Amino acid sequence: MMQWEQLLSLKRQGDKHKRLRAEQDQTRLGFEVDYDRIIFSSAFRSLQDKTQVIPLSKTSFVHTRLTHSLEVSVVGRSLGRKVGQVILNKQPHLSAVHGFQVNDFGAVVAAAALSHDIGNPPFGHSGEKAIGDFFSRGPGQRFASLMQPEEYQDLCDFEGNANGFKILSQSKDGVEGGLRLSYATLGAFTKYPKTSLPKKPTKGVGDKKYGIFQHQLPFFQEVAQELGLLSLGQGRYARHPLAYLVEAADDICYTIIDFEDGINLGLIPEEIALEYLVRLVKNTIQSEKYAQLTKSSDRLAYLRSLAISTLINEAAELFLNHEAEILSGQMMTSLMDKSQYKAQIDDILKVSVEHVYRSREVLEKEIAGHRMLTDILDAYTQAAQHFIKGDMRFLDDLLLREAGIVIQENATTYEYLMEISHFVSRLTDGNALILFERLNGRVS
Repeated sequence: MMQWEQLLSLKRQGDKHKRLRAEQDQTRLGFEVDYDRIIFSSAFRSLQDKTQVIPLSKTSFVHTRLTHSLEVSVVGRSLGRKVGQVILNKQPHLSAVHGFQVNDFGAVVAAAALSHDIGNPPFGHSGEKAIGDFFSRGPGQRFASLMQPEEYQDLCDFEGNANGFKILSQSKDGVEGGLRLSYATLGAFTKYPKTSLPKKPTKGVGDKKYGIFQHQLPFFQEVAQELGLLSLGQGRYARHPLAYLVEAADDICYTIIDFEDGINLGLIPEEIALEYLVRLVKNTIQSEKYAQLTKSSDRLAYLRSLAISTLINEAAELFLNHEAEILSGQMMTSLMDKSQYKAQIDDILKVSVEHVYRSREVLEKEIAGHRMLTDILDAYTQAAQHFIKGDMRFLDDLLLREAGIVIQENATTYEYLMEISHFVSRLTDGNALILFERLNGRVS
């Protein structure tokens, strides 16, 4: 059984002394420092030019990964506080002995939620698929025999969640431990605490994808040990309990907000949208107040707010009802999969898939994005391969220098391919387009 006093560890990578909650500066708590460090990071700022719904969209009211992440963080903070208040009432020693407060739970979830998309490549999930396809079905297949199976799998199933953990924690340029976040926040961030192999060993929600690249497994094992995460064998661990709240915050936001974007873009008719949202909030809607709203935009805003509030309250209740199951590593589904509103949520998601995610504009730009990233990967993996072999062309040198990519002379195939993939993942949608055009001889 996992213990909250361990799960809320303030330890940071490289710490020589134990950090105690009772000794924290009350004006700027350690978990709040996590939030600040993420906000000011270049990786987080780049999310303003990364896809949430429509790649390369110029419409101001459409969400980017940055605005989506901020909203998920707000929802996550509320969830954490609601849960934390009840847990502290049930376990008063957490406050009396260790000094934990309600806001600590909210701060950890808020920071983890803020960074939940920080590792996503350009062009949304199409970008992930482009990197994976390049290695599993494209020119990158030539590297398969040069790596261990688990290393090759990291690339074939390139995962934004694992890449996010790398961004948050990997040392670089003399900066030890990346952003040096608390282990509690890193644990809550990791929705899939496993490596790429074995692939989907169970139907449990934590095994659906993977969240740890092979070269970062030793550090994650250190984090897991500090937090007291339960080992499940084969490089797998039980989720940090607060990861369920981060996931719920994301589920709530993309269900409602992507739906709202579809309405604002004219892809989903307003009358249909309002009908679906009313079904979701039928138990909490104030009919008289709703009837007084004459503008569709006001009705939409009211229903969106009410839907998010309704789902926050339910998600917190579900977590508390299943706390023992979660702490023992037995929770096999997400919180929202247990929602009493699951049918209504599924209906909304179905409309979003049909009218938004599969709209002509989205599909056209995802196809273009896939092609761009494939060409970029081909150029840079060739450059790195030539460098390692000692027969680098003039163009290869230009590419690596201009991108600021440093390949160590003794780097393994896995190491330099991960470096290239990581570079591509850090590109924004706009930067990927500019780089693609430059590679094809078009200079703006």
